[in-house]
This record gives sequence, C-alpha cells and structure tokens, in this order.
Amino acid sequence: MQNILDLKRNDLFGKDKKPLIISGPCSAESEAQVIETARQLAVSNVKIFRAGIWKPRTRPDTFEGLGSAALPWIRRVKEETGMLTAIEVANVWHLKEALKYEVDIIWIGARTTANPFAVQELADGLRGLDIPVFIKNPINPEIELWIGAFERLNKAGIKKLAAIHRGFSYYGHSPYRNMPQWEIPIELKRRIPELPIITDPSHICGSRDLLFSISQTAMDLDFDGLFIESHYDPDSALSDKDQQITPDELRSLLAGLVHRKSEVDNTRQLEGLNEYRRQIDHWDSELLRVLKNRMSVSEEIGRYKKKENITILQTSRWSEILEDRLAKAKQLGMSDQFIIQIFKQIHQESISFQNKVMN
Repeated sequence: MQNILDLKRNDLFGKDKKPLIISGPCSAESEAQVIETARQLAVSNVKIFRAGIWKPRTRPDTFEGLGSAALPWIRRVKEETGMLTAIEVANVWHLKEALKYEVDIIWIGARTTANPFAVQELADGLRGLDIPVFIKNPINPEIELWIGAFERLNKAGIKKLAAIHRGFSYYGHSPYRNMPQWEIPIELKRRIPELPIITDPSHICGSRDLLFSISQTAMDLDFDGLFIESHYDPDSALSDKDQQITPDELRSLLAGLVHRKSEVDNTRQLEGLNEYRRQIDHWDSELLRVLKNRMSVSEEIGRYKKKENITILQTSRWSEILEDRLAKAKQLGMSDQFIIQIFKQIHQESISFQNKVMN
C-alpha cells in the first residue's frame, strides 16, 4: 500500500514502549493541583503530562480554562518531574504561547479538526518546526476529514504525527459520552499503517466506570497508547469530573490491562490461525454469492415496479423486513446494532439497484 503520509520516526512510540501513557487533568485549575497531580503521575511511570489550558466548551459561562496564566505551571511540571508536556491548541496564538513555554507536544482537538480552515492555519503556524502533533478525530464520524488534517500538517513539514481516537458524537441513547465506533480508527490504521493511534477512553466513556473496558479494547486492537485524564481530587474538578481518575486509580487500571502479542511467532499458532482463516474465506465467498443473488432479485423488483408504476420505497415493507430480521437474528444470538447496520446497507444498495433500473 502506498504511504499517504511522509512520517518520521517518533521515539515516543515503538513495540517495546507500548502502551504510551499520556495523563493529567482535564483542566489546569491551580498551580497546586497541577503540580500535585504531576508528582503523583510521575511515580506511576507516566511519561507525558497533559492538561487543558484553553477549554472549548459547548456552552458559555462554564469553566473555559485559565489560559496562558497556567502555562508556567506546565513548564514547572517538566522541570520538576522530567515528564514531557502536552496541551491542546485551537489557533495560532495558542500555538505561539505553547511554544514560548516550551511545551513538548501539542494536540489538535476534535472541534478544531472538524474545521479545515483552522487546521490549515495551525499547519502554517507549525511550518518549519520539528514538534510532535497529535490530532483528535473530528466530532462527526468522518474519516476523510481526519485524514485531511494529517495531510495538511504533513504538507507543512510536520512528520511526527499521531492520531487520538476520542470517539464520535451520537444522537440517541448510549452508555458512552462519545461512541467509540472502532471501525473508523481501524480503517485509519489500514490506510496509514505507520501512523500511531492513541485511544482517549476518558472522552469516549464520560464515566470512570467504563474506562478499563475501552482501554483493554484499544490494547486488543494493537493501538499504541492511552490518553487518560487524571486528577489528584477528581470529585472537585472544575470540568469533566466524572471521567477523571486519581493517579492511584490510573496505576491500578494500567496494571490490570492484558497485553497481547501482535505477531504470530511460531508455526503451530500460524497453522491454527490459518485453519480458521480458511473457514472465514469460505463463508465470505458464500456471503458474497448470497448478496449477489439478493441484488439480482432487487433488480427484478425494480423492473416490476417500473412496469407497474410503483414507487421504489415502501416504508411499511422496509419496517417489516427490519423487524423480521431483528427477531430472527435475536434467536441466533446476534446483536441488534450489527443487524441494523448490515440491513440498512443492504436496503440502501437495493434502492440503488432499483433506481438504476427505473431511470
């Protein structure tokens, strides 16, 4: 596969360094809070300290960070603990302030990633610099917008890039603050395999109770690190207190993670996997044949509807199909979400087939 980006080796990442842990409070609230949290994280072997300096809030009159006044505290963290430091920037002025206080890593937040004009301005401001830049996924599940942000930074000469998977907005009931939608970072990994991916369980979960399961999933997918919010007294935090944990809780979470190898390194394991893979290949071939036959019937339906002057979409029939397939899938132990996603795609493709025939 042709490389989309021209990336430079980043010493923060490597197989022997997984997972890279980036932690610190959602917001820098006071010098005492920043320094005490950093000291506790440093003894937990956290290598990179993060803190929110400017906080992009959805509604006004909420805590939006202390701004540049907090940057001396971030520099003090580096001087006293030896940890690298990372902050979010949303515009060129933020960037200049961060560089003035020798911040080691910057990240671009989800709201900024969604705005190509803002990303381009940051790319122009970074031109000529050799600094790691991490880019969070845009709020909406749009992989091209995410890749476009990397391309803009890369064209400006930034080669130490990494992705932060922080989940995606979702309208409806969900146990998560932002849906993980793992298929999107997985597709990013497929298209840009050399790009490190860090998962942000804090923003995905919105609740400390769910952090471990999301962190373990990220490790099972062979992602490169975790971006977890930690506060020495989370319940008193001025922003996002429910998703922050103490440094001690972070240490326990990390100790509980199971780290699995990403490569098959012996003949017995490879033979065992290949047997299962042959079965998968067989059933995928069968599935493709079934789908082809189904679309052929959809095409015939389109011809019939054209002849009889019937509209393509019959909402009652679509509802009947979905309810029936969900009921049958439940008997087979398959999840509703999976079946809904599959049959929505099949239905849309059927409509496309019928539309071609009728027009």
